[in-house]
Amino acid sequence: MSAIPQEGDLAQEAEVVWLENTEDLDYVRQALDKVNTRKGKPRYERDGRLIGYSNLAPTAPRSADSGLFARRTFYLLPHDRPNRPNDPACPYRVGSPLEAVDPRTVGAGKVGVKTPRSQATADVVPARP
Repeated sequence: MSAIPQEGDLAQEAEVVWLENTEDLDYVRQALDKVNTRKGKPRYERDGRLIGYSNLAPTAPRSADSGLFARRTFYLLPHDRPNRPNDPACPYRVGSPLEAVDPRTVGAGKVGVKTPRSQATADVVPARP
């Protein structure tokens, strides 16, 4: 199960762990996943690649309904703009998916937001190597 996180969902986050340098990523997708551990790299079962995840505080409670922990994962799918920066057929050449945020705005307990950079709006064109 995954969902788009809200601020109240993140109260138990202790840290965000990035598996890749996010400086060159315009956006990452974020999801709130139910997993069986409070910390450590969670199982990743999507296409694409896992970019990061959150670790919870040692006292974070399990969900009463599922017995699992709600943790964020940050990922990119194969067709996302950061994976295809110069492809004119990329579906997110401008804009970004609903669940995408600028990774520079993410922190423990902080959802993250879209920015002109994550949206690749006409007035802010991402720098490409």
